[in-house]
Amino acid sequence: MRLPLVLLATAALVAGPVPASASSSVDLDGSTIPDLQRQMDRGRLTAVALTKAYLNRIKAVDGKIRSVLVLNDRAVAEAAASDARRRAGRELGPLDGIPVLLKDNVDTRAMPTTAGSRALRSKPAADAHLVDRLYRGGAVVLGKVNLSEWANFRSTRSSSGWSGVGGQTANPFVLDRNPCGSSSGSGAAIAASLAQVAIGTETDGSIVCPSGANGIVGHKPTLGLVSRSGVVPISAEQDTAGPMTRHVVDSAITLAVIQGRDPSDAATGDIPANQPRDYAASLKPDALRGARIGVWRLSGADTAVDRVVSDAVRTLRARGATVVDVDLPFQNEIGQNEFAALVTEFKRDLQAYLAKRPGGPDTFDELIAFNRQDPVELSKFGQEIFEQAAVAPPTTDPTYVKQRTTATTLARRSIDETLATHRLDAIMAPTNSPAWKTDYAAGDAFVLGSSGPAAVSGYPNISVPAGFAGPLPIGVSFFAGRWSDAKVLALGAAFERAADARKAPRFIPTIG
Repeated sequence: MRLPLVLLATAALVAGPVPASASSSVDLDGSTIPDLQRQMDRGRLTAVALTKAYLNRIKAVDGKIRSVLVLNDRAVAEAAASDARRRAGRELGPLDGIPVLLKDNVDTRAMPTTAGSRALRSKPAADAHLVDRLYRGGAVVLGKVNLSEWANFRSTRSSSGWSGVGGQTANPFVLDRNPCGSSSGSGAAIAASLAQVAIGTETDGSIVCPSGANGIVGHKPTLGLVSRSGVVPISAEQDTAGPMTRHVVDSAITLAVIQGRDPSDAATGDIPANQPRDYAASLKPDALRGARIGVWRLSGADTAVDRVVSDAVRTLRARGATVVDVDLPFQNEIGQNEFAALVTEFKRDLQAYLAKRPGGPDTFDELIAFNRQDPVELSKFGQEIFEQAAVAPPTTDPTYVKQRTTATTLARRSIDETLATHRLDAIMAPTNSPAWKTDYAAGDAFVLGSSGPAAVSGYPNISVPAGFAGPLPIGVSFFAGRWSDAKVLALGAAFERAADARKAPRFIPTIG
C-alpha cells in the first residue's frame, strides 16, 4: 500500500523552517492555519509550495515512523486549484489550501480505504461525508495514514498502531514506544509535522490517547456533530471523527468545516440550531479567568502523570481559574457494561458497512476465515473480539439493551452531576501515562486514561499537551456537557497558551 513518493522540494529532517518557495520559508511545526493563510494572502506562500513542503517532509521523515500508507496523486493539483481560487478572490474559507491527512478508516473514492485490513481491497464508491466537507472547504487531502487495525477492535491483546496493511507505526518521540490508540498514525504524523491537520476517529480514547502520547491536540467532538457516513464503524452509539493538530486553533477551524447535518447519519439531526459555526472566534486568551475547573487527578498510578497534573493545576490557578478536586462516580459500572454493548453494536454496524463494500468479506465469519488463511493478519495477535462479535446477540436482546442503557446513562450522569454539584465549567484529567514500549507478546500496556466518561456519554473532549516524562509527552483533557465543544476548545486553547508545553519530536531510537 505504500506508493512511490514524487517529491518536488527540499525539506529538512527536523520540523524547523522548510523551504516553501524561492522567496520565502514556512515553519511547518510552529505555524498555525491562520499563520499560513496570512502568508498566502500576502503572496509569500502558495498552497502548492506548502503541499510540496509537506510531501518532502513525508519523504524525509516517515521512514522512521511508518505513518503514511498512501498519498493522493492529485494533492498538488488540488493545491493548484486552491491557488487559482485565491487569485480570483474565491477562497472557500480558512481551510482552503491546507494539507490534511485522513485515517484509513475514512472512505475515499480516489484512494483505498482498508481499516488496516488486507481483507478490504475494493475502493469505496464515494467519499465519506466529512471528506466531502473538507473538499467543500478547500482542503488539500495529502493521503491516508495507518491505524490500529479495525480501530483496535479485533483482539483483546492487540498492539496499538499495528495493521496488516501498514505494519507498526512508531511514536516519533521515542521510536520503540507505542503511539497509542487506533488513530495512532494520525497522532504520529501530526507530531512529526507531516501535515497541518489529520482526521482521527474515536470510540473510546482513540483520538485523545494518541494525541496525548504524541504531544499534540486532539478534539473528540460531541457525538453527532460530525457525520459518520463513510467511516468504518465500531459503534454508532459512540463513534465520532475529529481533528488532530499541533495547535488548538487548527482543530477549531477544522471542526467548523467538517461538522454539519447529514441525512445519512441520524445523529447529526440533533445538532442544535445555535451550535457555533466559527469555533476559532471563541478562543479567547483569558478563557480560564473566572472559570471553575474540576480536576479528576487519577493519582497514584504514575508519578510523572501526578507531577504533570499538579503543574497543570498551578497553570489553571495562575490564569485565574478556580480548581476543585473531583472524583467521577460510576466508572466500574460504565466499563463493565460498555465493552459487552460495543461487541453487539460492532456486529450490527460493521456488517452493515461491509454490505456496501463489494469484493470483500460481508460478515464476521468471512473476516475470521480470511484472517486465518492470510499470512500476515494473525502474525502478531489474534481476533478474539471478531470471534465474540460473530456470536453476539442482536441489538434487540434485553441484556444488550440494559448494558447500553446502563453504560450511557451512568457516563452522562458521571459528568453532568459532577458539573452541577460543583458548579463547574469543565473537568480536567490526565489524558495518558507515558508511552509504553511496543510489545506484541504483552499487547498494549495502558496504565491510566480518562477518555471513558466523555466517550461513552458522547460528550466533547479535547487533549492538550501538558508536560513530559523524560522525552515522552503527557497530555491533559478538558471535557464537559453535550454540545459544549466551543467551551472545551476555548479552555484548551487558553491552557495551551499558558502552559506552552508542546515540543517537536526528536526521533530518539530508544531510552533506558
